[in-house]
Amino acid sequence: LWGCPGGRASYLRRSSSCTAIPRSMALCYDIGYAEMRIPNLLEHETMPEVIQQSSSWLPLLARECHPDARIFLCSLFAPICLDRLIYPCRSLCEAVKRSCAPVMACYGYPWPEILNCNKFPADHELCISSVSTDESSSSRRMPRASCKDCELEEASTAKEILENLCANDFAVKIRILRKNTTTTISDFDLDPSRVEVLKHGPLLRTEIPGRLQQWLDIDATCAHNIMRGTHAGVFVVSGEVQSDKVVVNKAYAWQKRNRNLHQAVRRWKHHRCPEQAG
Repeated sequence: LWGCPGGRASYLRRSSSCTAIPRSMALCYDIGYAEMRIPNLLEHETMPEVIQQSSSWLPLLARECHPDARIFLCSLFAPICLDRLIYPCRSLCEAVKRSCAPVMACYGYPWPEILNCNKFPADHELCISSVSTDESSSSRRMPRASCKDCELEEASTAKEILENLCANDFAVKIRILRKNTTTTISDFDLDPSRVEVLKHGPLLRTEIPGRLQQWLDIDATCAHNIMRGTHAGVFVVSGEVQSDKVVVNKAYAWQKRNRNLHQAVRRWKHHRCPEQAG
């Protein structure tokens, strides 16, 4: 498929036909064009095969590992119907791989050989290039895999929450704001006026806001899971310090109905952890 792209692409184009992208192909439906070629550039010959194979990539997109991941994958799974086949650029593949391969590795999946970036055309050739400018922006860092899912916790009992606060390096009550809702990867801001340090551990109190903003910048998946589609929210988060970054292990939503959480935070000021009591 890749060794002789000119001849092979010409054969694929002649032997393929255009068909509507079905709604059941969640990966590429409504991506910006309505028809695709079958066989596609991965040599899937039937629509059921395309749908089945493409659906296995949906969990990766949910991890928001790169804003151009969907464009890259759909250029192969659902190539647009033009006079010639257009492959993704090598640089697009490399950018997506750089951010998404570590996430796949967290779950034991290597970057597949069929997506070997060296097999794609160089940027000076006709190919699909990166759409996002996030990676080149000095103010935006691509998310990196933490290899640990971060979800909003249910505040079961005040005792359990206190034990969690004791077990972690730091604990902070913060307000998170969603900066946008239009791009593939959401941007989040920490409200510096709403930072209440419950436990700073090895960190200086003054450096905690900056460290938490860094966490929001590089672990978009975790922040996305915590926010659950809201535009702003107050949370109690706790975690550990790992060299030059902080990792959030637990997050609780600060809401009136979470009485156990409110009780735990009130009791925390006078609470002594087991190692302190000993």
